[in-house]
Amino acid sequence: MESSNLQGLVSFMAESLVDNVESVSVHEVDGEHGAVLELKVDSGDLGKVIGKQGRTARAMRTILSAASSKLQKRSTLEIVE
Repeated sequence: MESSNLQGLVSFMAESLVDNVESVSVHEVDGEHGAVLELKVDSGDLGKVIGKQGRTARAMRTILSAASSKLQKRSTLEIVE
């Protein structure tokens, strides 16, 4: 699994949650502490991706962390509007 697969993983998780699949985009940016994956979704679907009290977003970050640790790499997920 490489970084493009991490982008695909985040994209897959987000697309399974939202109504407007075409608006999902994931971009990788190099940050200070590893890769930052920026997830953009339609404003109407933002609540579905974040979830109640951020539980869905936290779960997505946990899955991303586990997948990136297999690559011996640090990746974080940012949900941008």
